[in-house]
Amino acid sequence: MSHFIYLVRHGEQRDAEFGLPDGPLSDRGKLQAEAIADRLSHVPFTGAWHSPLQRAEETATIVTSRMTDVESKPSALLMDCIPSGPTPDMPKAFEPFFGAITPESIEAGEAQMTDAITEFLTPVRHDRHDLLITHNFVIAWFVREAFGAPAWRWLGLNQANCGLTIIRVRSAKPPVLVSHNDLGHLPVELRTGLPEAQPF
Repeated sequence: MSHFIYLVRHGEQRDAEFGLPDGPLSDRGKLQAEAIADRLSHVPFTGAWHSPLQRAEETATIVTSRMTDVESKPSALLMDCIPSGPTPDMPKAFEPFFGAITPESIEAGEAQMTDAITEFLTPVRHDRHDLLITHNFVIAWFVREAFGAPAWRWLGLNQANCGLTIIRVRSAKPPVLVSHNDLGHLPVELRTGLPEAQPF
């Protein structure tokens, strides 16, 4: 039996450039959500969950509006967080990132993602297709977990707004990364959220 996890980063947040911790989708973010909704409308989803933050909840509402008998549920396990802190084997280039992050935030993020992996990245007895609408760092942690990579390796893994990552969970073998940050459903003008401008 196969368990497919479809990880989608929320759409672009309005006024995100002003450093607001949360807020509604921008007009472009709504178009991004509509595009991923069309992309996923044919998938026979078994369940859907989203981060309780507004930008993720609005994305989930748009995405599931194109689906039949699927309603997304909020999950605190999908909240934006810092999945892990610095480790001795982490490249020094990443050290500045942690300069303003408190040990308490790191501890909370580590606990959250431990529970999230246990909850969502598990084998099942019947075929499942689950949708998780969440945040960049959370998706990066899922990808790191799929590869069994060192704890710091989520750093530098980036997902665009409404990019699509798919992980297949198997019972007797390690998970498979089917795709990462697939943007095929987004025209160039809707591709946002990556740290640097991309020459698409």
